[in-house]
Amino acid sequence: MSDLENESSTELRNLEEKLDALIEKYEAAKQENSSLKTKQDELVREKAKLLEKTTLARIRVEAMITRLKSMEHST
Repeated sequence: MSDLENESSTELRNLEEKLDALIEKYEAAKQENSSLKTKQDELVREKAKLLEKTTLARIRVEAMITRLKSMEHST
């Protein structure tokens, strides 16, 4: 092999290695993105449940306050 062929072969191998590394990084980023989307969906559902519970608790507390005030005024 000539020096030029040797150099071209080395450059090609280096390019292949860089491309393989880039593909690995892409796959890792793709997996992480999928995982983050799943986690985000879970958190959105959890937030909705917590908001619902908070709303129900607020309604109950307001009802108790109203009952207490009416008891206070009736005595």
